[in-house]
Amino acid sequence: MRFVPLISSRMDPGPWLSQAPLMVQWEGILHGNWASAVRRGLAVHAVHLPGQAVVDEGLEVLRLGLGPDFLVLPVSRPQGREAGFRLLGHLDSLLEAISGRGVKLALRLEEGSEAAVLELLRQAHGEAVGFCWHPGIRDAEPLADRIWCGLCEPGSDLRPLQTLGYRWDMALAAEDPDTFRSVAAALAAEHPPVLFPAEMPATALGRPVVPDPEVVFGRHLVSGDGRAPS
Repeated sequence: MRFVPLISSRMDPGPWLSQAPLMVQWEGILHGNWASAVRRGLAVHAVHLPGQAVVDEGLEVLRLGLGPDFLVLPVSRPQGREAGFRLLGHLDSLLEAISGRGVKLALRLEEGSEAAVLELLRQAHGEAVGFCWHPGIRDAEPLADRIWCGLCEPGSDLRPLQTLGYRWDMALAAEDPDTFRSVAAALAAEHPPVLFPAEMPATALGRPVVPDPEVVFGRHLVSGDGRAPS
């Protein structure tokens, strides 16, 4: 997986140009140099919203022209039907706002809320919404087919994601490029890239996977002597 700096929207992106793409923690204010950095080709992979007023925050970020791949929304466990409907309403408003922009929504779930949110999305046919993994996720397997980005810390155990075959971007909160490079290098050495999951997932989109009897997966890609298996 690729480790990506997560920096505050208040920070000058200039010193980070060589580390692009970046992830941005939205703090309500954008440093004045972001516009010129984006014009110079700075790629923004995701903007993480604080979640106090998620629709207003998302709309404000979209107006800034950062061109993120994802908006990441913090989501608590819905407490009752009213809270569930309110969450779905927020998601519907943001999905309408990002339509045609090439932006996707990824939910950063509160620890322990995975099953409840998955069920809510299943009932609402919310397959257009994905997830942002973080160390508080207890069981990532039910989310595996829709984990679109991640957020970790120095020393985070990423083996559960490697088992699932995750190989996309992982954000690291950073204050300066040198420290980021050091921490990212240590994590990359401890968690080398993977190509395929160690085990095929048992669920997809919250539903059980039914194996195709005509498809057989080999245990290894190459044999011990380096030749392709027969």
